[in-house]
Amino acid sequence: MNIIPTTIEGLVIIEPKIWKDDRGYFYESYNKKIFADAGIDAEFVQDNQSFSQKGTLRGLHGQADPFAQGKLVRVIQGKVIDVAVDIRKNSPTYGQHVSIELSAENFRMFWVPPGFLHGFVTLEDNTIFTYKVTNLYDKASEIGVIWNDADLNIDWGIEPEEAILSEKDKVLPSFKDFVSPF
Repeated sequence: MNIIPTTIEGLVIIEPKIWKDDRGYFYESYNKKIFADAGIDAEFVQDNQSFSQKGTLRGLHGQADPFAQGKLVRVIQGKVIDVAVDIRKNSPTYGQHVSIELSAENFRMFWVPPGFLHGFVTLEDNTIFTYKVTNLYDKASEIGVIWNDADLNIDWGIEPEEAILSEKDKVLPSFKDFVSPF
């Protein structure tokens, strides 16, 4: 595996080694030792998966302590723009984000540790997005920021009117009204 640091400390891109032949492909999507050697010493407690049509935007979400989650995200089918926003108050990159294209074709994964908001938008129909988390979901610990916040200025790769949102995601606060628990 190739572990690639990003411009924000803690966020890393993981490129697995792919073995392809006329039967198809094989790759190791998780190896505790390799991840720990790269500084990702996480214990995963739950796996989640979503199926979405093109333009579905999920985020920007997170969970506060004591239910803060690290996420190891990847795409099984289709393509997304995946985004993580630093909400660690004492971080020099507070309020900054990293976005990455994840797809079934590029096999990339993205490690998003606790202290970040996370979201993604699907760029293809029938996209299957999956992620491992380090803590269980707790509704009372949900936090978030509106996806199209002007201060964050995230390029989602779609026109705003194309975004398909949940009712919950339509009413999240702006970044300047958000109080980070980290």
